[in-house]
Amino acid sequence: MASCLAFNTLLHAVRTGAAAFRCRRTLQPAGGPGTKVFPPTYSGAEYAIEQRRLPGRSDPVRCVLLDSVQSQANRMEEALQAAIDSGSMKLPLIEVDFSGADLIEPGRKITTLQAPHRIADAILRDSEIDGRRFRDSEIGKTVDTARADNATPLFKLCPTALIFGMWDSTGPKGGLGTKFERAIVSEVVGIDAEIGIRTASRIDPVVTATSSIVLYRRGDHQYTLDPAEANKDEKGKPILFGNKKKAGKVSAANLGNVTPSFTDNETKKPLLGGITVAFAEQTTTLSLIALRRLRFPVSGKDSPEVDAAARAVLSALGLCAATLAAEKGLDLRSRCLLWPDGPMVWELLDKPGESPKEFALDGHSAMELLNEAVAHAEKLGLKWIDKPIELKPSKSLVDLVRRSQEQAAKGENVEEESVESKGN
Repeated sequence: MASCLAFNTLLHAVRTGAAAFRCRRTLQPAGGPGTKVFPPTYSGAEYAIEQRRLPGRSDPVRCVLLDSVQSQANRMEEALQAAIDSGSMKLPLIEVDFSGADLIEPGRKITTLQAPHRIADAILRDSEIDGRRFRDSEIGKTVDTARADNATPLFKLCPTALIFGMWDSTGPKGGLGTKFERAIVSEVVGIDAEIGIRTASRIDPVVTATSSIVLYRRGDHQYTLDPAEANKDEKGKPILFGNKKKAGKVSAANLGNVTPSFTDNETKKPLLGGITVAFAEQTTTLSLIALRRLRFPVSGKDSPEVDAAARAVLSALGLCAATLAAEKGLDLRSRCLLWPDGPMVWELLDKPGESPKEFALDGHSAMELLNEAVAHAEKLGLKWIDKPIELKPSKSLVDLVRRSQEQAAKGENVEEESVESKGN
């Protein structure tokens, strides 16, 4: 049985030449081997399918992406946010509070764990602290100085940017803004994938025959069969109800029958209906090499001991994020619930040629490990800000959000996007 990872072991690993911590887990659908799971769809309603080389297999194997690196990072950040919200963890956090803003939908707080580009996100850029734009404030200006040999500002304000990656493309330097590579990478892949088909049908109990019926728009969300009652365009013609694809059709109002079919009416291609796999695999890797590229000067002075302490904190943070996310389960989306074949075990890739050392971590021990690493760094003078920094959205940002909400409420120009949530 793997022993629990101790802080001294972690600190020794970041000080020496250890390459990485990794965790590989074999997964099966919660319904049992051979039952369907549904991958995310991308542009054109396609699955991400590719051929991969696997140990022990002479030929490439067809695999499908079940959860991307970006999506996995989002899930880890969500797990950290949940731990903060429950009061079981403290992390540096910057919040943009929309709760008092004049919006259609009630506003809420958006944190650096939720913003797509973390501390470099445009939501923070277009928010204010003490009446000043965030990036023009004293705190915000410290972000401009962050780079690999001076990662201290991000360590104090947004350490997750140092493990999940960041590109400061919205800051004063634009595209020349500092980039930090991902130190932790995770993905879930289905192995030996066979694509299924999906059937579509609907029997309407009241609206049956619809071939000669035309619907027109009345008001914002209503329809009418009388063109005289309809909204008119600039030429005085009645506007059809629904979007371009279903304009004027009864189906635009979600009424009428749908003929049973397993093909798309427009493309005539089979509707993607999930996949079956031999098994799925989740692979998570935390690069200690990437963290060793970072320096953490305090008061302008470099210190190998401080650098090691900061890297230990970031390593513990990455392990904690992955462990907490794993404990929340792998319910990736509708009809994609996976179940691991065993507990989470981390391997330390220490010395080439030697078998990796195995360590166990659960959520509680992972948070204790992080707390111990943070306390060690504080003793050396490197302390992060553990109280949230609150920003207010600028008037321009509030106006933009409100306009977007108004447009969405009317069903105008709402683009269909991938289930992957954030553009990391």
